Amino acid sequence: MKQWIFFLFCLSLISLQGQEDAAVPLISPESEEFQKPPLNEYYREDQFYLGINFNLLLNFPEGVSQNALSYGLQGGAIRDIPLNKDCTFALGIGLGYGFNSYYSNLRALESGGDFEYVILTDPDAYKRNKIETHLLEVPLEFRWRNSTRETFKFWRIYGGAKFGYIVGSRSKYVTTEFVDSFNNTDTENFTYGLTLNVGYNTFNLHLYYGLNNLFEEGVNGPDGQQLEMAALRFGLIFYIL
Repeated sequence: MKQWIFFLFCLSLISLQGQEDAAVPLISPESEEFQKPPLNEYYREDQFYLGINFNLLLNFPEGVSQNALSYGLQGGAIRDIPLNKDCTFALGIGLGYGFNSYYSNLRALESGGDFEYVILTDPDAYKRNKIETHLLEVPLEFRWRNSTRETFKFWRIYGGAKFGYIVGSRSKYVTTEFVDSFNNTDTENFTYGLTLNVGYNTFNLHLYYGLNNLFEEGVNGPDGQQLEMAALRFGLIFYIL
């Protein structure tokens, strides 16, 4: 709950600043009082985002595989900073929240604050098994779009990086008889990866390629194999002015 309050507070500050920059008088274009903004006045695009994605993990140890639908959600606000007079190039710096789940047959066991990992060999013995993460995220985007002040439908290509800090991660194992759920501190707190968002108008494709591992260095899985899985996420992202 504390993480949600902090996230909503930061999002409110950014959105209020964006409203000040984007404020325009409510005057009809047909009115004599209406004046078009000067041609050299900057405008901003895509200052809020929401997304849903499908999650994959790369570099599984031998015998481990994903199962079920691993999904993620993201949302936040971005400060759009135009870099040229036509505002077709811009820099985007933001703050957001991300939730990601990863379903697999790699079960975590907790004992006295330590964690052990085993491979589930019988898929009929349990209903689901996953690890989920909650992150505060900072996207950094170099943006190209062919928009104008009067155009609301345009092509966009946004490439860059996303930095995250895990504020909570949980392992969960569910059968028909019981639920085993606990905080898992073996995950790497600081995450970073490359992003690419491409699309037209409302629907845009989202891609994230993680450059570091989900688990901390030195965390071992079954048979002493190091857990070096990295995240690959793809899905849809929706931008709102």
